[in-house]
Amino acid sequence: MKKYSSKRSIQILAHLLQQYGIADIVISPGSRNAPLAIHFSEVDSFNCYSIVDERSAAFVAMGMAKSEKKPVAITCTSGSAVVNYYPAVTEAFYQNVPLLVLTADRPTDFVDIFDGQTIRQKDVFHQHSYGDFQLLEDSKENAEDINFDIIKKAIELCFEKQGPVHINIPLEEPLYELVSELPTFPTVEKTIKHKEYEIPSNLIAEWHTSQRILLLVGTRDYSPELENQLTQLVKNHSVVVLSEANSNLHHEKFFKHIDRYIFNFTEEDYKTYAPDLLITIGQNVVSKKVKQFLRKAHPKQHWHLDEVWQPDTYFSLTEKIEVKPEVFFSKLLKFINLEPRPYFNLWDVLRDKKDAKHEQFLNTIDFSDFYFFNKASQTIPENYNIHISNSSGIRYAQLFDFGKRKIYCNRGTSGIDGSTSTAMGFAIKNENPTLLITGDLSFFYDINGLWNQYIPPFVRIMIFNNGEGNIFKIIPGPGNANPNTLDEFIATKHRKNAEYLAKHFGFSYIRVEDELTLDRVLENFFKPDAQPKILEVNTHGKNSADVLKSYFEFMK
Repeated sequence: MKKYSSKRSIQILAHLLQQYGIADIVISPGSRNAPLAIHFSEVDSFNCYSIVDERSAAFVAMGMAKSEKKPVAITCTSGSAVVNYYPAVTEAFYQNVPLLVLTADRPTDFVDIFDGQTIRQKDVFHQHSYGDFQLLEDSKENAEDINFDIIKKAIELCFEKQGPVHINIPLEEPLYELVSELPTFPTVEKTIKHKEYEIPSNLIAEWHTSQRILLLVGTRDYSPELENQLTQLVKNHSVVVLSEANSNLHHEKFFKHIDRYIFNFTEEDYKTYAPDLLITIGQNVVSKKVKQFLRKAHPKQHWHLDEVWQPDTYFSLTEKIEVKPEVFFSKLLKFINLEPRPYFNLWDVLRDKKDAKHEQFLNTIDFSDFYFFNKASQTIPENYNIHISNSSGIRYAQLFDFGKRKIYCNRGTSGIDGSTSTAMGFAIKNENPTLLITGDLSFFYDINGLWNQYIPPFVRIMIFNNGEGNIFKIIPGPGNANPNTLDEFIATKHRKNAEYLAKHFGFSYIRVEDELTLDRVLENFFKPDAQPKILEVNTHGKNSADVLKSYFEFMK
C-alpha cells in the first residue's frame, strides 16, 4: 500500500512537479525533509536518487539537468545541509542549468532561537538564484491556495531562466503522519513566457558595413542548428569563428585552438587581427589570452547573444541581444550578403603556420600531461561524452582536437569542486557513455562524487596525477613565491593515488607511469566491463609544466 505525506504543501508540490514534467529528484537524507522523501519516492512518475553528501548531490543533479536539458529537483534537510548546496547553485546560476532547490526548514518561529539544525534559510541563495520563495506552514490561513501559486511561479521561473530557483519549505511537526490516498488537484494552466524577436535594421546595416567580423563562441552545449548557421557564415570566408573545445562546434573552417594562435600576440598583432564587429555567443571563455586580445582590440561594435547574460567582458559591449543565438542567426541570415572578406584569409594563414608547428612539437614530447592529452584525444571512442575538470585539465584540452565528441566543463564559476559529481549525474541520465578527465586535486576534492549507487558500468575516469595543483606551475605569478611556500600551500604537493578509493567505490583500477604502458592500456580501457573504470596516469616528477611552457616557446 502506498504511503504519502499528509502535509498539504508537499502534496501540492508533488502535483505541480508532475504537471510540469519534472521527474528527477535527488534526495539527501534527513528528518526535516523526510516527508518530501517519503512522498516523492511513493509517486510512480518520479525518479528518486539518494545521494548523502549535499554538496555532491547538487552537482549530481546539475549533471542530470545538463544531460536531460530540463529541470531537476534537489531536496535536503534543514540547517547546514542547505548551504552545502551553494557551490552547485552558483555553478548552475552562471551556467544556466535549471535546478529546483527544495529545502526543508523548521517553522518560521523557530529561527534564531537556537533550535537544532536551524539557520536563516529564507533567501539564503538570493545572490545566485533566479527566484527565492518560501511556502506557508499548512496551519496558516489560506496556505493551500497561496502555496499553489508560489510553487507554480517558482517552477515556471526555473523553466524560463534555465537556472536555479529556491523554494524553502517550513514544516511543522509531526513530520511522519501518512495517508494512503491523495486529494485531487486541478490541472495547471501553464503560463511559461516565450520571447519573440525581430532583428533591428541597424544591426543588418552594421553587418554590411563591417569588414572584419569575428565571432567568439564560449562554453555552450552542442547545437546542430547553431553549427549549421555558423557553417553558412564561414563557407564563403565571410567571418572568422573562434571556438574552444567546450564550445561544441565542429567545422574545418572554425578556428578551434585559440591559444595556439594568439598566445604570443604583440601590441602590433592586437591591431592587425582586431575585428571591427565582435559577436560573442555562449558563456565563459577559457582562454585568458583571447580576453586580453579583445580588450586591447577595442572593436567598434560588440554584440552579445544570450537570453539571460549580457556581460561586458571585453569592455566594448554595444548591443545586448537577449535571445537564443539560433533565433538571432535564423533572422540575420535572411537579410545579409555572405561575401568573402580578406579578414578570414589573414587568420587562415596564421592558423596554417601554427598548426604545422603544433604537429612538429608532438614528435618531440616525452611522457607528461601534454603527452597524455594528445594520446587521449586520439583514442576516446566517438560516442563518449567527455567531462573535463577545471584548472590545467580544460586548458590542455584547448590545444588538442577531440573531433565531434561533446565536451563539458563547469566553467560557470570555473572551480575544481563538483567535476566528478557533475559527470556522474550526467552519466546516470545519458544513453551514451561518459568519460571524466580530471586532475588529481579535482578528483580528490570531490571523492564523494563516487559515493553514488547509480553510476553505470560504462563510466570511465582518467586521472592525470602530477602530484600537485600543476596549474600553479603553469600560470605566471605563483613562481615568485618561496619554493617551499609554493609547494605546500599553493600547488599542494602530495603522493596520493586513487587505487584504494577505486576499490572502495567499486571501480576497476589501472595505473600507468610511462608512455608504452599508456599506449597499451588505452586499447582495452574503453571496452565494455561489468564495472566502471579508473585509469590513473602518474606523471609525478615529469616536469609537465616545463613541457607546456616549452610548447608555447616552440610555437613562437
